[in-house]
Amino acid sequence: MAIEQTRAQVIANIWQAIAQSDVDLSSVPHDQQEKLVAEIADNIMLGMNAMMDEQEPGLASEIETGEDELILWTGRPFLSMVETYAITSERIKIIKGLFSRDLENYELIRIQDIDLSQGVNERILNIGDLTIQGHDPSNPTVILRNISKPEEVYEIMRRAWLEARKRHGLQFREFM
Repeated sequence: MAIEQTRAQVIANIWQAIAQSDVDLSSVPHDQQEKLVAEIADNIMLGMNAMMDEQEPGLASEIETGEDELILWTGRPFLSMVETYAITSERIKIIKGLFSRDLENYELIRIQDIDLSQGVNERILNIGDLTIQGHDPSNPTVILRNISKPEEVYEIMRRAWLEARKRHGLQFREFM
């Protein structure tokens, strides 16, 4: 379910709880009620995500790497229990599945471009999507969706990408 849909459902549940509580909010202007409900919804979603983070303290130890490969960042999509991401000094790893596992590797040296996108509500929650375009024939586009602190992760990935290219003797050539 998309973040917008989840947020809309949480807001609907809050309004339903208010209606069932018999609390009289008629003295509070409607725009202030909406603002309060939106703030409560955002805080509920952030709290749920934080609780899910606490359930996965050993995430980095589950990521297998090569001998000289370093884990630079691990995370998961906001409110997701079935997808995990890792950025290492050599690749991006995407692990999907709760009971079964599907593993995808994307080598950093195959990346051509990295883009960051955030909608309005995503900015409020400090989450966003990183879209990676590259030369991988099996999957030219990879999206790390709804990740926390996307600007920080973007910079980690960008530095790792540049370092990997340098290590492998690849240089950027720009055509004017």
